Amino acid sequence: MDLPLILILAGATFALVIVFVLWSKRATEKRMEEHSEPKSTLAKDKDSKGNPADVK
Repeated sequence: MDLPLILILAGATFALVIVFVLWSKRATEKRMEEHSEPKSTLAKDKDSKGNPADVK
């Protein structure tokens, strides 16, 4: 008797997770396109002896 309710809740949860993942992916790709952010010292093309991105 509770099977339809469980399926509805599971489907809604799955759909919300998919929407959140797609939104997060889009926001990350948008940030990557903006070149105003300083690179991390862990990036391959950044000097590892430089200051971290959050230290000015």
